[in-house]
Amino acid sequence: MDDATSLAQIHEPAAADPSSAADRIGAVVIGRNEGARLEACLASLRGRVERMVYVDSGSTDGSVAAARRSGAEVVELDRDQPFTAARARNAGLDAFAEGARPEYTQFVDGDCTVDAAWIEVATRFLDAHPRAAVVCGRRRERFPEVSVYNRLCDWEWDTPIGPAKACGGDALTRTAAVIAIGGYRPALIAGEEPELCLRLRRAGWEIWRIDAEMTAHDAAIHRFAQWWRRCRRAGYAFAEGAWLHGGAPERHWVAETRRALAWAILPGAVAVALAPLGGAALLVLSVYPLQVARLAARQGGVGRRASWERALFTVLAKFPEATGVAEFRRMRLRGGRTLIEYK
Repeated sequence: MDDATSLAQIHEPAAADPSSAADRIGAVVIGRNEGARLEACLASLRGRVERMVYVDSGSTDGSVAAARRSGAEVVELDRDQPFTAARARNAGLDAFAEGARPEYTQFVDGDCTVDAAWIEVATRFLDAHPRAAVVCGRRRERFPEVSVYNRLCDWEWDTPIGPAKACGGDALTRTAAVIAIGGYRPALIAGEEPELCLRLRRAGWEIWRIDAEMTAHDAAIHRFAQWWRRCRRAGYAFAEGAWLHGGAPERHWVAETRRALAWAILPGAVAVALAPLGGAALLVLSVYPLQVARLAARQGGVGRRASWERALFTVLAKFPEATGVAEFRRMRLRGGRTLIEYK
Protein backbone atom coordinates (compact mmCIF):
# COMPACT_ATOMS: atom_id res chain seq x y z
CA MET A 1 0.00 0.00 0.00
CA ASP A 2 1.51 3.36 -1.01
CA ASP A 3 1.69 6.38 1.32
CA ALA A 4 -0.97 8.36 -0.56
CA THR A 5 -3.44 5.51 -0.22
CA SER A 6 -2.59 5.07 3.45
CA LEU A 7 -3.10 8.75 4.24
CA ALA A 8 -6.36 8.85 2.33
CA GLN A 9 -7.70 5.89 4.27
CA ILE A 10 -6.57 7.33 7.57
CA HIS A 11 -8.44 10.56 6.96
CA GLU A 12 -11.71 8.84 6.06
CA PRO A 13 -14.29 9.26 8.86
CA ALA A 14 -13.94 6.43 11.32
CA ALA A 15 -17.02 4.35 11.91
CA ALA A 16 -15.81 3.26 15.33
CA ASP A 17 -16.21 5.28 18.48
CA PRO A 18 -13.03 7.24 19.39
CA SER A 19 -12.77 5.21 22.58
CA SER A 20 -11.97 2.13 20.43
CA ALA A 21 -8.30 3.14 20.42
CA ALA A 22 -8.23 4.21 24.05
CA ASP A 23 -7.24 0.88 25.58
CA ARG A 24 -4.03 0.86 23.52
CA ILE A 25 -2.87 4.35 24.41
CA GLY A 26 -1.39 6.08 27.42
CA ALA A 27 -0.82 9.81 27.75
CA VAL A 28 2.11 11.55 29.40
CA VAL A 29 1.39 15.18 30.25
CA ILE A 30 4.13 17.38 31.64
CA GLY A 31 3.80 20.77 33.25
CA ARG A 32 4.65 23.34 35.87
CA ASN A 33 2.19 25.90 37.23
CA GLU A 34 -0.14 25.60 34.23
CA GLY A 35 -3.29 26.16 36.28
CA ALA A 36 -6.53 26.05 34.28
CA ARG A 37 -4.60 25.16 31.15
CA LEU A 38 -3.59 21.84 32.70
CA GLU A 39 -7.19 21.01 33.61
CA ALA A 40 -8.25 21.77 30.04
CA CYS A 41 -5.43 19.58 28.72
CA LEU A 42 -6.44 16.60 30.84
CA ALA A 43 -10.10 17.08 29.97
CA SER A 44 -9.23 16.90 26.27
CA LEU A 45 -7.62 13.48 26.84
CA ARG A 46 -10.19 11.97 29.17
CA GLY A 47 -11.97 9.02 27.56
CA ARG A 48 -9.57 8.96 24.62
CA VAL A 49 -6.69 7.19 26.37
CA GLU A 50 -6.55 4.33 28.84
CA ARG A 51 -4.23 6.04 31.31
CA MET A 52 -3.15 9.61 31.91
CA VAL A 53 0.09 10.29 33.74
CA TYR A 54 0.82 13.85 34.76
CA VAL A 55 4.44 14.65 35.63
CA ASP A 56 4.87 17.80 37.70
CA SER A 57 8.06 19.86 37.84
CA GLY A 58 7.73 21.67 41.15
CA SER A 59 4.38 23.43 40.73
CA THR A 60 3.16 25.70 43.52
CA ASP A 61 -0.27 26.53 42.08
CA GLY A 62 -2.25 23.42 42.98
CA SER A 63 -1.55 21.63 39.69
CA VAL A 64 -0.90 18.32 41.42
CA ALA A 65 -4.27 18.32 43.19
CA ALA A 66 -6.04 19.47 40.03
CA ALA A 67 -4.46 16.63 38.03
CA ARG A 68 -5.63 14.07 40.55
CA ARG A 69 -9.15 15.50 40.47
CA SER A 70 -9.04 15.15 36.69
CA GLY A 71 -8.31 11.44 36.94
CA ALA A 72 -4.58 11.49 36.17
CA GLU A 73 -1.89 9.53 37.93
CA VAL A 74 0.64 12.00 39.27
CA VAL A 75 4.42 11.81 39.37
CA GLU A 76 6.20 14.61 41.22
CA LEU A 77 9.81 15.06 40.17
CA ASP A 78 12.50 15.25 42.84
CA ARG A 79 13.22 18.95 43.33
CA ASP A 80 16.87 18.29 44.17
CA GLN A 81 17.60 17.56 40.51
CA PRO A 82 17.30 20.11 37.66
CA PHE A 83 13.93 20.08 35.94
CA THR A 84 13.85 19.41 32.21
CA ALA A 85 11.01 18.44 29.88
CA ALA A 86 13.02 15.39 28.80
CA ARG A 87 13.40 14.19 32.38
CA ALA A 88 9.67 14.68 32.95
CA ARG A 89 8.69 12.71 29.84
CA ASN A 90 10.94 9.84 30.86
CA ALA A 91 9.36 9.82 34.31
CA GLY A 92 5.96 9.54 32.66
CA LEU A 93 7.11 6.55 30.63
CA ASP A 94 8.56 4.95 33.76
CA ALA A 95 5.16 5.24 35.44
CA PHE A 96 3.75 2.68 33.03
CA ALA A 97 4.32 -0.72 34.62
CA GLU A 98 6.52 -3.08 32.60
CA GLY A 99 3.71 -5.52 31.90
CA ALA A 100 1.08 -2.90 31.16
CA ARG A 101 2.87 -0.41 28.96
CA PRO A 102 0.56 1.00 26.32
CA GLU A 103 1.26 0.24 22.69
CA TYR A 104 1.28 3.95 21.90
CA THR A 105 2.07 6.95 24.11
CA GLN A 106 0.72 10.42 23.48
CA PHE A 107 3.11 13.05 24.81
CA VAL A 108 1.61 16.47 25.34
CA ASP A 109 2.62 19.64 27.15
CA GLY A 110 0.30 20.74 29.93
CA ASP A 111 -0.46 24.09 28.27
CA CYS A 112 -2.02 22.34 25.24
CA THR A 113 -5.38 20.79 24.50
CA VAL A 114 -5.67 17.77 22.21
CA ASP A 115 -8.01 17.88 19.22
CA ALA A 116 -10.99 15.55 19.62
CA ALA A 117 -10.16 13.56 16.46
CA TRP A 118 -6.39 13.43 16.85
CA ILE A 119 -5.94 10.25 18.89
CA GLU A 120 -8.04 8.17 16.50
CA VAL A 121 -6.42 9.60 13.36
CA ALA A 122 -2.87 9.24 14.70
CA THR A 123 -3.50 5.69 15.94
CA ARG A 124 -4.73 4.63 12.53
CA PHE A 125 -1.63 6.15 10.96
CA LEU A 126 0.76 4.21 13.19
CA ASP A 127 -1.26 1.04 12.59
CA ALA A 128 -0.85 1.55 8.83
CA HIS A 129 2.86 2.45 9.03
CA PRO A 130 4.71 -0.20 11.06
CA ARG A 131 8.07 1.57 10.56
CA ALA A 132 6.76 4.83 11.97
CA ALA A 133 7.79 5.48 15.57
CA VAL A 134 6.38 9.00 15.85
CA VAL A 135 3.49 10.84 14.23
CA CYS A 136 2.62 14.47 14.81
CA GLY A 137 0.06 16.83 13.31
CA ARG A 138 -0.66 20.54 13.35
CA ARG A 139 -0.03 22.31 16.62
CA ARG A 140 -1.71 25.72 16.59
CA GLU A 141 -1.29 28.76 18.76
CA ARG A 142 -4.56 29.43 20.54
CA PHE A 143 -4.16 33.22 20.74
CA PRO A 144 -2.08 34.41 17.76
CA GLU A 145 -3.75 37.82 17.84
CA VAL A 146 -2.42 38.61 21.33
CA SER A 147 1.21 39.22 20.34
CA VAL A 148 3.63 38.99 17.44
CA TYR A 149 5.54 36.42 19.49
CA ASN A 150 2.53 34.10 19.63
CA ARG A 151 2.08 34.49 15.87
CA LEU A 152 5.72 33.57 15.34
CA CYS A 153 5.18 30.37 17.33
CA ASP A 154 2.17 29.44 15.20
CA TRP A 155 4.25 29.96 12.04
CA GLU A 156 7.15 27.95 13.46
CA TRP A 157 4.87 24.97 14.14
CA ASP A 158 3.47 24.86 10.59
CA THR A 159 5.98 22.31 9.31
CA PRO A 160 5.86 20.36 6.00
CA ILE A 161 3.59 17.33 5.64
CA GLY A 162 5.21 13.93 5.12
CA PRO A 163 8.34 12.15 6.40
CA ALA A 164 10.13 14.42 8.86
CA LYS A 165 13.37 14.62 10.77
CA ALA A 166 11.76 15.54 14.07
CA CYS A 167 8.60 16.25 16.00
CA GLY A 168 7.80 18.71 18.77
CA GLY A 169 6.68 18.11 22.33
CA ASP A 170 3.23 16.89 21.27
CA ALA A 171 3.25 13.59 19.38
CA LEU A 172 1.88 10.05 19.38
CA THR A 173 4.75 7.58 19.71
CA ARG A 174 5.29 3.85 19.50
CA THR A 175 6.11 3.17 23.13
CA ALA A 176 8.42 0.19 22.61
CA ALA A 177 10.50 2.09 20.05
CA VAL A 178 11.05 5.04 22.38
CA ILE A 179 11.97 2.78 25.28
CA ALA A 180 14.30 0.66 23.13
CA ILE A 181 16.55 3.64 22.38
CA GLY A 182 16.62 4.77 26.00
CA GLY A 183 13.90 7.43 25.95
CA TYR A 184 14.68 11.12 26.00
CA ARG A 185 18.11 12.43 26.94
CA PRO A 186 17.20 13.84 30.39
CA ALA A 187 19.94 16.46 30.72
CA LEU A 188 18.91 18.43 27.61
CA ILE A 189 17.27 21.72 28.55
CA ALA A 190 15.73 22.06 25.06
CA GLY A 191 15.75 20.29 21.72
CA GLU A 192 15.10 16.92 23.33
CA GLU A 193 12.49 15.90 20.73
CA PRO A 194 14.73 16.33 17.63
CA GLU A 195 17.52 14.51 19.48
CA LEU A 196 15.18 11.62 20.30
CA CYS A 197 13.98 11.50 16.70
CA LEU A 198 17.55 11.47 15.42
CA ARG A 199 18.30 8.35 17.46
CA LEU A 200 15.04 6.74 16.33
CA ARG A 201 15.94 7.37 12.68
CA ARG A 202 19.39 5.89 13.27
CA ALA A 203 17.64 2.77 14.57
CA GLY A 204 15.65 2.52 11.33
CA TRP A 205 12.40 4.16 12.45
CA GLU A 206 10.44 6.84 10.61
CA ILE A 207 9.06 10.17 11.87
CA TRP A 208 5.94 11.58 10.19
CA ARG A 209 4.00 14.83 10.16
CA ILE A 210 0.46 14.34 8.84
CA ASP A 211 -2.18 16.79 7.70
CA ALA A 212 -4.39 16.63 10.79
CA GLU A 213 -5.24 18.95 13.66
CA MET A 214 -3.37 17.83 16.76
CA THR A 215 -3.16 20.36 19.59
CA ALA A 216 -3.89 23.95 20.52
CA HIS A 217 -1.15 25.62 22.53
CA ASP A 218 -1.09 28.75 24.67
CA ALA A 219 2.41 30.12 24.17
CA ALA A 220 1.65 33.10 26.42
CA ILE A 221 4.63 35.10 25.13
CA HIS A 222 3.61 38.71 25.64
CA ARG A 223 6.93 40.48 26.17
CA PHE A 224 10.08 40.92 24.12
CA ALA A 225 12.15 39.56 27.03
CA GLN A 226 10.22 36.27 26.94
CA TRP A 227 10.79 35.93 23.22
CA TRP A 228 14.51 36.72 23.66
CA ARG A 229 14.89 34.02 26.33
CA ARG A 230 13.08 31.52 24.12
CA CYS A 231 15.51 32.22 21.25
CA ARG A 232 18.47 32.10 23.62
CA ARG A 233 17.24 28.70 24.75
CA ALA A 234 17.04 27.59 21.11
CA GLY A 235 20.64 28.71 20.53
CA TYR A 236 21.78 26.71 23.55
CA ALA A 237 19.94 23.68 22.14
CA PHE A 238 21.56 24.18 18.71
CA ALA A 239 25.03 24.21 20.25
CA GLU A 240 24.40 21.19 22.47
CA GLY A 241 22.81 19.25 19.62
CA ALA A 242 25.78 19.99 17.37
CA TRP A 243 28.15 18.93 20.14
CA LEU A 244 26.31 15.61 20.57
CA HIS A 245 25.59 14.73 16.94
CA GLY A 246 27.44 17.22 14.79
CA GLY A 247 29.43 14.62 12.88
CA ALA A 248 28.51 13.09 9.55
CA PRO A 249 26.07 12.07 8.30
CA GLU A 250 23.53 13.99 10.39
CA ARG A 251 25.49 17.19 11.06
CA HIS A 252 22.77 17.80 13.61
CA TRP A 253 22.21 21.56 14.11
CA VAL A 254 25.69 22.43 12.93
CA ALA A 255 24.34 24.81 10.27
CA GLU A 256 21.95 26.45 12.75
CA THR A 257 24.77 27.01 15.24
CA ARG A 258 27.09 28.49 12.65
CA ARG A 259 24.35 30.65 11.17
CA ALA A 260 23.54 32.18 14.54
CA LEU A 261 27.17 33.02 15.23
CA ALA A 262 27.83 34.31 11.72
CA TRP A 263 24.89 36.70 11.57
CA ALA A 264 25.30 37.93 15.14
CA ILE A 265 29.05 38.49 15.05
CA LEU A 266 30.57 38.83 11.58
CA PRO A 267 28.85 41.96 10.21
CA GLY A 268 29.47 43.86 13.44
CA ALA A 269 33.09 42.75 13.60
CA VAL A 270 33.71 43.79 10.01
CA ALA A 271 31.96 47.12 10.59
CA VAL A 272 34.19 47.83 13.60
CA ALA A 273 37.27 47.00 11.55
CA LEU A 274 36.13 49.37 8.80
CA ALA A 275 35.05 52.15 11.19
CA PRO A 276 37.99 54.38 10.25
CA LEU A 277 36.67 54.40 6.67
CA GLY A 278 33.34 55.90 7.73
CA GLY A 279 30.63 54.97 5.25
CA ALA A 280 32.11 51.55 4.55
CA ALA A 281 31.09 50.39 8.03
CA LEU A 282 27.48 51.45 7.46
CA LEU A 283 27.51 49.70 4.11
CA VAL A 284 28.48 46.44 5.82
CA LEU A 285 25.69 46.80 8.39
CA SER A 286 23.16 47.24 5.57
CA VAL A 287 23.39 43.47 5.18
CA TYR A 288 20.78 43.18 7.98
CA PRO A 289 17.93 45.13 6.33
CA LEU A 290 18.82 43.51 3.00
CA GLN A 291 18.49 40.07 4.58
CA VAL A 292 15.15 41.02 6.12
CA ALA A 293 13.88 42.13 2.69
CA ARG A 294 15.17 38.94 1.05
CA LEU A 295 13.46 36.71 3.61
CA ALA A 296 10.21 38.71 3.41
CA ALA A 297 10.11 38.18 -0.35
CA ARG A 298 10.81 34.48 0.05
CA GLN A 299 8.22 33.97 2.81
CA GLY A 300 5.22 35.25 0.91
CA GLY A 301 5.94 38.65 -0.58
CA VAL A 302 7.05 42.08 0.57
CA GLY A 303 3.47 43.33 0.50
CA ARG A 304 2.35 41.12 3.39
CA ARG A 305 2.75 42.23 6.99
CA ALA A 306 3.18 38.64 8.19
CA SER A 307 6.13 38.15 5.82
CA TRP A 308 7.89 41.22 7.22
CA GLU A 309 7.23 40.12 10.80
CA ARG A 310 8.68 36.68 10.19
CA ALA A 311 11.66 38.03 8.28
CA LEU A 312 12.50 40.70 10.85
CA PHE A 313 12.36 38.35 13.82
CA THR A 314 14.20 35.59 11.96
CA VAL A 315 17.15 37.95 11.55
CA LEU A 316 16.83 39.45 15.01
CA ALA A 317 16.70 35.98 16.59
CA LYS A 318 20.29 35.32 15.60
CA PHE A 319 21.49 37.58 18.42
CA PRO A 320 19.85 35.71 21.35
CA GLU A 321 20.60 32.41 19.60
CA ALA A 322 24.28 33.34 19.48
CA THR A 323 24.10 34.22 23.17
CA GLY A 324 22.73 30.73 23.85
CA VAL A 325 25.49 29.14 21.79
CA ALA A 326 28.11 31.07 23.78
CA GLU A 327 26.40 30.06 27.03
CA PHE A 328 26.60 26.38 26.13
CA ARG A 329 30.26 26.65 25.17
CA ARG A 330 31.05 28.47 28.40
CA MET A 331 29.23 25.74 30.31
CA ARG A 332 31.31 23.09 28.58
CA LEU A 333 34.50 24.83 29.73
CA ARG A 334 33.43 25.54 33.30
CA GLY A 335 31.04 22.70 34.03
CA GLY A 336 27.52 22.94 35.39
CA ARG A 337 24.22 23.37 33.59
CA THR A 338 21.75 26.16 32.84
CA LEU A 339 17.97 25.98 32.81
CA ILE A 340 16.51 28.65 30.51
CA GLU A 341 12.78 29.24 30.93
CA TYR A 342 10.76 31.85 29.08
CA LYS A 343 7.43 31.60 30.94
